[in-house]
Amino acid sequence: MRNALARVAPGTPLRDGIDRVVRAQAGALLVLSDEPDVLSICSGGFLVDAPYSPQRLSELAKMDGAIIISTEGGRIARANVHLVPDPTVPTSETGTRHRTAERVARSLDVPVVSASEEMGVINVYAGGNKRQLQEVGHLLERANQALQTLERYKAKLDDAITNLTAVEVEDVATLRDVVAVVQRGEMVHRVADEIETMIIELGFDARLLRLQLDELYGEIDDELDLVVVDYLPAGSVAEDILSEMSKLSDDDVLNLRVASDVLGRAGDNDDLNQEVAPKGLRYLHRVKRLPSGVAEGVAAHFGGLARIQRATLDDLLSVDGVDETTARAIRETMTRITESTILDQY
Repeated sequence: MRNALARVAPGTPLRDGIDRVVRAQAGALLVLSDEPDVLSICSGGFLVDAPYSPQRLSELAKMDGAIIISTEGGRIARANVHLVPDPTVPTSETGTRHRTAERVARSLDVPVVSASEEMGVINVYAGGNKRQLQEVGHLLERANQALQTLERYKAKLDDAITNLTAVEVEDVATLRDVVAVVQRGEMVHRVADEIETMIIELGFDARLLRLQLDELYGEIDDELDLVVVDYLPAGSVAEDILSEMSKLSDDDVLNLRVASDVLGRAGDNDDLNQEVAPKGLRYLHRVKRLPSGVAEGVAAHFGGLARIQRATLDDLLSVDGVDETTARAIRETMTRITESTILDQY
């Protein structure tokens, strides 16, 4: 869907041609692929094979049939063709043009655009989904509202991470503290993902939105990965857990029990208060120029953050791959994090 939206974003030649069709109060059915499986369901019409231009598209749309645009978008392959998709493919549309568009998109997995003649509505079908194109002004307003929502969720996530860091330093972290971070991180990711789609749909008009999203979203994914890895049950993979979280409904994400089950910490509400110990990888990744392999080796050697915090230089030097400079950097980072966390609290 995002690839299809990028092709019909404001400012693109294809969107210019579609807008011309809508302004002329004409309808259109565009298949954005000329692969053999698309051509095999085409009946009638005529071969064009001419360079694409908005003016040509507008003129060809005066005919009732579908228009086949080349996969790379640079040529108009055929015009006024009758599409014969698989009639058994389910569709929720009622109009002939829109039903055909959805069936072609679903059966052949190609992007299809339909423009309504009477209502001037432009729908994009791709990846089994449908999206109605919005006016730029309305889309910008929605995107700004989503950015405000992202800011609020990001503030809650920052609070949850700060709280987790504080209890980790004191070695009193509970499963509830960990789940709170993962929950809020997933909600931030969902809002940011929606904004990303809006940015693609807005095309050239989304430059400022892109800057704001990059500033707000930053390195949240990396931080969330490290939190999950720090508390990962044996035999689990962080990517799989985060993938399972992304499949939950919003209500399930906010449910502590469901979220803890996904994390591999199944149990009742009482179990959420059980103490858990981090491996310390999130802290070790803050050490400058410390390779990931060495960080994992240190975490595995000491078996937990509490022991890493108490480790002396000699203890750290006993780990493979750790020299004196690295050992001092690890000690200084641990001390700095502990001191700054205590100062933030008091």
